[in-house]
Amino acid sequence: MVKLVLSDIDGTIMPHGQKTVDERTRQAFHMALDAGIHIGPSTGRGIDWVMPIFGGDDACYATAVATNGLQVYLDGQKIREAFFDPEPLEHTVDIVRGVPGAGVLCFDGYTPYLVCGEKDALQKSFPRYAETCVKVDGVPRDFRIGKSNVFCAEGEEATRALVARLNEEVEGLDFDVALATFSNVMPAGINKATGIDLLCERIGCSIQEVVVFGDAGNDLSMLRHVPNSVAVANATEEATTAARWHTGACQDGAVAQAIELLAADEWPFAY
Repeated sequence: MVKLVLSDIDGTIMPHGQKTVDERTRQAFHMALDAGIHIGPSTGRGIDWVMPIFGGDDACYATAVATNGLQVYLDGQKIREAFFDPEPLEHTVDIVRGVPGAGVLCFDGYTPYLVCGEKDALQKSFPRYAETCVKVDGVPRDFRIGKSNVFCAEGEEATRALVARLNEEVEGLDFDVALATFSNVMPAGINKATGIDLLCERIGCSIQEVVVFGDAGNDLSMLRHVPNSVAVANATEEATTAARWHTGACQDGAVAQAIELLAADEWPFAY
């Protein structure tokens, strides 16, 4: 029996470039809820950023792993919210400053603060953040940082080299390659997988009773951790290899279809 279903958003249930999930996906989530399955997103976005994606339908994200595990919710109740210590971020900045085309972002809610690097490079890497970022000198100390990213406009090879170096040299933080020029920063030991473990503990289910869907680098922790992990057809090679099961493409509504079958107590995966 499946008791918990979690899905990445971008590239998994919402095609890149869209701003909301479609009606079928929302209805599939409700079918799962009606069947007694806890369901929600597992995403790098903060919970406040998730709400409009589901059109304010709070039942769809009452259970959620947000900000790559820094925020965890169960049935509308916050059960974890973690923040960054400034010191490891400052060490990160010291390293990134010497890398061409690279920079660090720290977030206060929706607002990205460009701690180091140039807006032109950020524009190439993540245009949406470049439009709204506030350039500052150093890691902010006047608010609690709930999200951070490292970017590198020089391409995927340079991004992977930088992430490998940061993982080796910075204590207290973990880094992944989310996109070709963009990486997530997490406090060490906090990720989507540990968020799922916390939900399992609170729900009272085993990891074998969980199904997760993903498509990219920030999904690897949960795809490798959950036995019934599923990659969509448009997933990266890493995500495809990490997942046990595979389904159709995001743009074809494959995850919604799979959730509908799970809600009907049917197993939708064969390979």
